[in-house]
Amino acid sequence: MILDRILAKRIVPVVVLDSADHAEPLAEALLAGGLDIMEITFRTEAAEESIRRIAARFPEILLGAGTLLEKKQVKRAKKAGAVFGLAPGLNPVTVKAAKDAGLLFAPGVITPSEVEQALSLGCKLLKFFPAEAAGGVNMLKSLAGPYAHTGVKFIPTGGITAANVAKYLKLPVVAAIGGSWMVDKALINEGKWEEITRLTKEALEAAAAV
Repeated sequence: MILDRILAKRIVPVVVLDSADHAEPLAEALLAGGLDIMEITFRTEAAEESIRRIAARFPEILLGAGTLLEKKQVKRAKKAGAVFGLAPGLNPVTVKAAKDAGLLFAPGVITPSEVEQALSLGCKLLKFFPAEAAGGVNMLKSLAGPYAHTGVKFIPTGGITAANVAKYLKLPVVAAIGGSWMVDKALINEGKWEEITRLTKEALEAAAAV
């Protein structure tokens, strides 16, 4: 199950690729670090082709598409090979498109009203974004109070680093964190694959230690 795999690793690298040529070496670097999950955001023109290449060559990777803002992006992500999707906000139209496409979808929320709307749409895996700016760990603790019993789980993203990752992962309501420090754009563009592997190993070790 997709959620089980996310819960097992607890780290979802948030990847922004300017070139699809970086997709496969990045996938190899993450796998070398022990991580078989990644989210490629639809912020660049290279996203769709990057997902297609990774899905074809590395079927063992649990591949997600992020920043899905509209129906056509959902369809493109699914067709390219993504098996889960995320968005920074909560758009019922996009949620429905994901459901129709058979794509596990985590819309973005930061308020109780948004959590309730997401639950009403059948979403129990939610992206908490922007995590640090929206109150971070304390805000998530507050949301856990009235909603943890519903089975809702959060993937906090935004401002999460190696320094604060453990604080988030200690919360039972957190399924995993979305982070970009181990797949920093500069590291990717400079082809520093060994450094990405090292940072990935460190992130997984930190998650396992919680």
